Amino acid sequence: MIRIDDLQVFVQTAEAGSFSAAARRLDLTPALASSAVQRLERELGLRLLVRSTRSMRLSDEGARYLPHARAVLAALASGQEALDQGRAEIAGPLRLSVPSDLGRQVLLPWLDDFQAEHPRLQLQLRVSDRFTDLFGAAVDAGIRYGQLADSGLVSLPLAADNRRIACAAPSYLERHGRPATPAELLQHNCLRYVMGEHTHERWSFHLPSAQGGPQTVPVRGDRISDDGEVVRRWALSGQGIAYKSALDVAEDLRSGRLVALFPLDWGEPAPLQMVCPDRASLGPAIQRLRDFLVARCQRVLDGLGPG
Repeated sequence: MIRIDDLQVFVQTAEAGSFSAAARRLDLTPALASSAVQRLERELGLRLLVRSTRSMRLSDEGARYLPHARAVLAALASGQEALDQGRAEIAGPLRLSVPSDLGRQVLLPWLDDFQAEHPRLQLQLRVSDRFTDLFGAAVDAGIRYGQLADSGLVSLPLAADNRRIACAAPSYLERHGRPATPAELLQHNCLRYVMGEHTHERWSFHLPSAQGGPQTVPVRGDRISDDGEVVRRWALSGQGIAYKSALDVAEDLRSGRLVALFPLDWGEPAPLQMVCPDRASLGPAIQRLRDFLVARCQRVLDGLGPG
């Protein structure tokens, strides 16, 4: 059986040009290096090195075998690195802050899948629509909608093409009719969302130039909440029209519980991103989770179609 150590000695000897030089590289004696190559030659049944009292060179067989020996050693090193990296990546606590609706409806089952793949992970989840102080709350990463304003944080895009969708339940549309244009939202009960001191009551749309171009509609209605999940539940129960992230309502749209009122590409951009306190926080677990979430988000958005 061929020994990996013998392959290593052969490769180093071929590169260094002598047993003495290879032995120094590998912290061996020249005699042990010579014995390793001789053992490999016996296993292969051929001469790898042509030796004389003054020189050493690869035989024809040795020259043909050398790239294969290198490939074996490289594959083994790569495999060991992957195992070592995997052990370092997915273990210990992972502390996340996520929005309410996206967190409960979308991310929670996704994180279940992620943790099932990496059972050594210890997940700690904060669910709130309020912006979490990532430094003060000792959170590894927050998942947020919108552009990053604080340049002291590090942003990793998850769904840069995500948009908002004006949507309502079929029961609401049966009672009140379906608006044909964003301007007609003025005649409808719009479910508004508030974050901090800001109420999201001016809904922007990106219509094509042939249909008037970008428009902002100052909506109004009889319900307002600081919890995105509450707004979604009001929409599902037929209380009015909501302007929600596509990721939040994708399953509702597919099932017919909600109906998109306008083409999807009219919606206001609502990019989703992972936000970390600093680059030191970008450990292997965060990077692996980011890749996982990017793939899941893209799958959801692709399922909604082009518009």
